[in-house]
Amino acid sequence: MKALITGANGQLGRALADRAPPNIELIPLTSAQLDISNRSAVDAAFSNYAPSILINAAAYTKVDAAEDMSELADRVNHIGVAHLAHAAQRSGARMVQISTDFVFDGMASSPYRTDAPTAPLNVYGTTKLAGEAAAGGDALIIRTSWLYSAYGNNFVATMLRLMRERTSLGVVADQVGTPTSAHSLADAIWKLAASDIVGVLHYSNSGVASWYDFAVAIMEEAVAIGLLEQAIEIVPIVSSAYPTPAKRPHFSVLDKSDTTEALGHAPPHWRASLRDVLEAIKSNG
Repeated sequence: MKALITGANGQLGRALADRAPPNIELIPLTSAQLDISNRSAVDAAFSNYAPSILINAAAYTKVDAAEDMSELADRVNHIGVAHLAHAAQRSGARMVQISTDFVFDGMASSPYRTDAPTAPLNVYGTTKLAGEAAAGGDALIIRTSWLYSAYGNNFVATMLRLMRERTSLGVVADQVGTPTSAHSLADAIWKLAASDIVGVLHYSNSGVASWYDFAVAIMEEAVAIGLLEQAIEIVPIVSSAYPTPAKRPHFSVLDKSDTTEALGHAPPHWRASLRDVLEAIKSNG
């Protein structure tokens, strides 16, 4: 079975390639190889490769930059998804679209269900929500949160770098969600892609953390395995002390009950997945 992965050079695209089942013939296309905002290029890719499954891991994910680059963000996160959905529907391919917890405003006090009202606070979330609509009713849409991996630039990589450079670090403590390993998400995507489920599902690792909690765990686990030489001081700060161009939800924990039922098991706890990623970073040198 052929599976086309867009955005194959990103951290999720690479994780999907790592975790692909043996019966899958991978067609990993980087953003340079396939610009999903170009409809003719998308149509040509489907004609050339004839995939049975499309997993769209391509996205404009620079949350703050998107505030000034709204046209580019919309072109990738919305218009590009529409092109992919059109090609998938015409060819009969199953489409899996990846979305985000940033479609919510963060005003909830309990985990967001899949049918909870959406109200994005920033351009990134707005364009990703438009992408959900563009994917259409035949697609499986998987919202996730706080994605990281052993690949590329992400919160874990940034924290490890700063912890080596500094003796003290302030990290936001009033934004709460769930860190999610890209490989954990990839495992879930492949299993769900093989099902006939359509509509919206939520997937993140289990548990709840603030960015401060996440940073402390990164430090503790990295010191324990020798990835960091020593611990540093990590200070909890409020979001207002670290202003950013894009507003972010203060609470974005996702209710994963439907996904747990579909998978037959709960996702691994975020701290267990973090250990795996840090071990991979250490092994990669």
